[in-house]
Amino acid sequence: MLDTGVLVLNRVYQPVHVTSVRRAFTLLYQGVAKAIDEEFQLFDFPSWSALAAAQHDSIGTVSRRIRVPRVIVLLAYDHLPKTRVRFSRFNIYARDDNTCQYCGRRFRRAELNLDHVVPRSRGGSTTWENVVCSCVACNLRKGGRTPEEARMRLLHSPTRPRWTPVFRSAARRALYREWRPFLSLADAAYWNAELLE
Repeated sequence: MLDTGVLVLNRVYQPVHVTSVRRAFTLLYQGVAKAIDEEFQLFDFPSWSALAAAQHDSIGTVSRRIRVPRVIVLLAYDHLPKTRVRFSRFNIYARDDNTCQYCGRRFRRAELNLDHVVPRSRGGSTTWENVVCSCVACNLRKGGRTPEEARMRLLHSPTRPRWTPVFRSAARRALYREWRPFLSLADAAYWNAELLE
């Protein structure tokens, strides 16, 4: 429970990050953040810990159970998050949802590789718009050809994803109903090392 996700908002209620319950409680206790409930009321740590924890996710202490906050707002942070998505293997797998873009089957990351839609041998670049997830069988079948030449169809045209804090936590894959009012529909990223051409 302590490692599940909590949406972090800046002081103007824009999502900037997803953190753990453990870290969220630390920020609440230090007075750096306040918790938000379903009715958009703000609570500091003492008032939050006084709320009834029944029928909610909660953690136990020596004296009582404390409700887990799913959204917190930072009191002094008003910056916007980075909006550039890093071009990395992990982010490409996340963008394509671990799905081969040719056959449409989902795989474990260890069973996937990256494919250049227009092969590098033909001048294709290593960019968001030219790299997709591919299973080994489809990658071998396509070889050094374009999808049209190999008579293979892409499920989706590759594009650069837009940034949202939810994509950071794609490994968790947990989206809580309390997050919905604060999230945009875009799905994007902020992970790993930059891939270079």
